[in-house]
Amino acid sequence: GSGGDSIYGGKFNDEKPGLKLKHDEGPGVLAMANSGKNSNTSQFYVTFCSKAAQLDGKHVVFGKLVEGSLDVLAKVEALAASESGKPVLPVTIGDCGLITADD
Repeated sequence: GSGGDSIYGGKFNDEKPGLKLKHDEGPGVLAMANSGKNSNTSQFYVTFCSKAAQLDGKHVVFGKLVEGSLDVLAKVEALAASESGKPVLPVTIGDCGLITADD
């Protein structure tokens, strides 16, 4: 996809601490997709593999799927992901909620 407007209006700058985080906590690492430095929008991705070092320092890591949601990730991978990494089916995330520090 090509992303879309962010909650900040358009593109926004990389968050430096997130660029230092590694894509080695997977599967289930959440990060911002971008088209280069300081070009974040509303697009993000979730890793299926345990390590994706080629993405380190290029994309801002901002989270990890919580326990229980990895089962959903495995189903998405089995149904919608191809060997080449291109999606074979659209996947929509809806009504996902938010976990706060109080949860």
